[in-house]
Amino acid sequence: MIITDSHCHVSASWYEPVESLLFQMDRNEVSHAILIQMQGQFDNAYQAECIRRFPGRFASVVVLDPTRPDACETLTQLADQGASGIRLRPGDRSPGDDPLALWHTAARLKLSVSCGGSSAAFTSDEFARLIESLPTVPIVIEHLGSVSRPDTDAALTERRNKVLDLARYPNVCIKVTGLGEFCHRASPAVAPFPFEEPIPPLLDLAYKAFGAERIMWGSDYPPVSAREGYANALRFCMERFPATSDTERVAAFGGTARRVFPIRA
Repeated sequence: MIITDSHCHVSASWYEPVESLLFQMDRNEVSHAILIQMQGQFDNAYQAECIRRFPGRFASVVVLDPTRPDACETLTQLADQGASGIRLRPGDRSPGDDPLALWHTAARLKLSVSCGGSSAAFTSDEFARLIESLPTVPIVIEHLGSVSRPDTDAALTERRNKVLDLARYPNVCIKVTGLGEFCHRASPAVAPFPFEEPIPPLLDLAYKAFGAERIMWGSDYPPVSAREGYANALRFCMERFPATSDTERVAAFGGTARRVFPIRA
């Protein structure tokens, strides 16, 4: 199976350089990764360098300042340099006559959107209208829609259900993570399974809502290193993912990510 990590961060100035990510990928037989630019970091040169230095291994998802009047022009230039997508928040808007200018530019350039934000933003009527207005743009909800805490109170459950209900839009996908993002660590954390039981059924709920063809696994490297670690984020997620066939596992752990964010050779 060709495994693709849909959510990684690399940087020359924060987190870790790309060589550290490649070490983890090679150690765990992960063939490709989608590089997701950090929020607030508008210089995408390092990610462009990574896809040039390691052709066929990475896709680059860039971040721009949506308030700049030249953002759409800059996105066009970055797409020409090999970017496969842009990272936007649900509420990102452009100045001028078209508040959705950056979103419309992504549509024109056939770029996918990796969307990070709060559960409140994802479940707003405004975000639903945005999705409806961009039916050809793949929109990928990060971090299970930011409702990945193991809490079970009624308000959280309602928000989680509303996020999962976005599966009604065929252009929306969702990223799932390692168990460490939504499970409590056992104390002490010991092999073979370092999490407290029972495990919140978030993988099952995402699978039931979106199906394997619209799910993509992402490690969230390097923050995952402060949780269960890269290898465990992949292994335990694969073991617990409720796929019913090898074809579904291939999609959720690589095929969907490569379809939505093409790897430039």
